[in-house]
Amino acid sequence: MSVRAAPGRWPLLGHTPALVRRPIPFTAGLREHGDVVTLFLGRLHTYFVTNPEIIHRVLVTNGANFGSGFMFRKFRPYVGNGLALSDEPFHRRQRKLMLPAFGQQHLRRYAENWVRATTALAESWRPGEVRQIDADMQALAMTNVGEALFGTELGEEAIREARRSIPLIIQLGMYRVLSPGFAEKLPFNRRFDQAIARMKAVVQELMASRDADTDHGDLLSTLLLARDAETGERMTREQVHDEVMTLLTAGTETTALILAWTCHELGRDPALAERVRAEADQVLGGRPATFDDLPALVCTGHVVSEVLRMYALWILMRRTEQEIDLGPVRLRPGDEVMFSPLTMHTDPRYWDHPEVFDPDRWSTERVRSLPPGVFIPFGNGIRQCIGRLFAQAEVVLGVATIFARWRLEPTGPVRVRYTTIAYPRGMPMTVRPRN
Repeated sequence: MSVRAAPGRWPLLGHTPALVRRPIPFTAGLREHGDVVTLFLGRLHTYFVTNPEIIHRVLVTNGANFGSGFMFRKFRPYVGNGLALSDEPFHRRQRKLMLPAFGQQHLRRYAENWVRATTALAESWRPGEVRQIDADMQALAMTNVGEALFGTELGEEAIREARRSIPLIIQLGMYRVLSPGFAEKLPFNRRFDQAIARMKAVVQELMASRDADTDHGDLLSTLLLARDAETGERMTREQVHDEVMTLLTAGTETTALILAWTCHELGRDPALAERVRAEADQVLGGRPATFDDLPALVCTGHVVSEVLRMYALWILMRRTEQEIDLGPVRLRPGDEVMFSPLTMHTDPRYWDHPEVFDPDRWSTERVRSLPPGVFIPFGNGIRQCIGRLFAQAEVVLGVATIFARWRLEPTGPVRVRYTTIAYPRGMPMTVRPRN
């Protein structure tokens, strides 16, 4: 059965100009054309899904029938075949090998470093100074992920290079993915290639300095020492390199943005910020936050959930591995499926006043009874982000630590640029002592 093609298709370029020029309005408007809509990325034929039940089938019910998708596969030549980019059965094997690195025992240890780094950042601020909060949170996220991956051995030079390269990889990556082949020599694509080359050099240098049989208590050691339960085999050095590249690119920029947007929203709502501050006072009592405090930081957790709703990933893709019925269309092996977490998170069919930042919605029965596929900030199913608990814990503990010490006031409106996610064009905020 055929499905409707979205309006706005250009010769040769397909729907790419519309996706790049008006990403959010364009994908939000696709629900008017059906549960599944045909899109073209250049000449590549894809199916865009607007129905959460069908999205849930792609991610969970029939998740084993779908691979990583065109967007991810196009990244493989640049960052390798890491967990986020690999397909079955290799993906399943890699996930089993990597899961222990994200267990509570490790997260508890990482949390100590997160709180220490966040405390150091907060103590470096001075009353009345204006901070670029997005830059501060990016530096903090890089420190947190870098120390979790490499302990204290990630040198300042490597951190500086990662801070320089990773934002370019993430921000320019979507343009690279959506561009037709003949556009690969354009200037933004050259900048992307240069950032990838610099980042690879950093990771290769760090890998060369490690003994695979020594446990340094960090993520890299866990990956190097991991063994397949059935075969006893370890990952190759090349595969560990690919996983490190994936964790660096996936685990820093997104977390930094979640932290930054949380600070922004709390800065815009002093009453809400005071609730977060009062909760930190009650739970922490002036001591450093710990991983075990997370269940008690309820209000802060709701704020972070609302940020994950309103500032979610824009696009995800999956590739059909075998023939399957998907709503009104029968997919063949190799067909590409697209959907938008952000569009789902702001769909008025499921969210009351979706344009309003309202953390209290997370304590309502309506949100608790949302159908599957409506709230998917980290995906779902067998390909759900392996670092989701890492990221959520990092943000909640970071926000509690900062707002226990300071008030942050926006200096003006923040302009937003969308690629894979919402990027602020600078986020200046004034640091004020808490009342």
